[in-house]
Parts: sequence; structure tokens; C-alpha cells
Amino acid sequence: MKFPFNPKAGLVIVETKLFGPSGDFVVKLALDTGATCSLVNWHILSMLGYDPGNEKEQIEITTGSGIEYAPLLKLKKVQALGKSRNDFAFVCHTLPPSATVDGLLGLDFLRKRRLSLDFRKGALELG
Repeated sequence: MKFPFNPKAGLVIVETKLFGPSGDFVVKLALDTGATCSLVNWHILSMLGYDPGNEKEQIEITTGSGIEYAPLLKLKKVQALGKSRNDFAFVCHTLPPSATVDGLLGLDFLRKRRLSLDFRKGALELG
């Protein structure tokens, strides 16, 4: 199944459905093949019923401002690009107010699949 994207935009945006204890929510994630882990904004996880502040597992992440530690949270379910993953972990991190997305869809979601980006047609496919 192919998904459209704007090839002229600065980011490739992927609508992603996240599931939590309080329900589900559709977010806009930037497709980031340079990100090892997927990341979502702290307040989104809170709205889904998760409590990132009480998460014991922390990982080291490198940001533009240096090295930081952030909670790693397993979500009940994630749906993106026609694929579903259960118990999928996201790094929980506060994005700057200027961010135009709710997080990043990283390599951990894409691994073991074939990713096709057609910038001429503005089509994305994950096989």
C-alpha cells in the first residue's frame, strides 16, 4: 500500500496511530532514517494515559544540544504505513515549541522491512 507525502516539504510526515491505556491518538511523525529509535513528545504520551515521569528505563540520546537521558516507554500498539507493532518502545522527549511534528518514526520501526520513497510521485511504501 502506497502513502502520499509532499516531496517539496522539508520533512516526510507519517500519520501514526498510537494506542495507550486512555485510548488512541493520531500523531504526525517525521520519517527519520537517521534516528535509531522512534521518539514522541512527552505530552502526547501523557494524553494516552502513560506516565513518562515514573518510567524507570532511561536511555542516552544525542540531541542538537548534547547528550541527554530520556525515558523509554513501551506503547500498547502503534500503526503506521499500513503496519502494526505491539509493545513498541518510544523514547519520550519534550520537543521544542517550534517543532512542526509530534515526534520521529525511526529505524527501529523500519528494520526488517523494505522502504520505498518515490520523490517524483510523492509516494511512500513500507513492505
